[in-house]
Amino acid sequence: MLSKNNLALICTGVLLFGFFISGIFDILDYIIVKLLLFTGFALLGFILIWIAVKESDTK
Repeated sequence: MLSKNNLALICTGVLLFGFFISGIFDILDYIIVKLLLFTGFALLGFILIWIAVKESDTK
């Protein structure tokens, strides 16, 4: 089973790869690509904040 840290690193890597490939192929201008990448980025931020708050409550 993947730990939360590994899962966060994988998600970050996938988003970084998505931005990199979109920039190389110049498809970042398409609204659907922007929507997918920035939604993923916002979702990752929300999950990381949720994990941080949850872990601070347990300590």
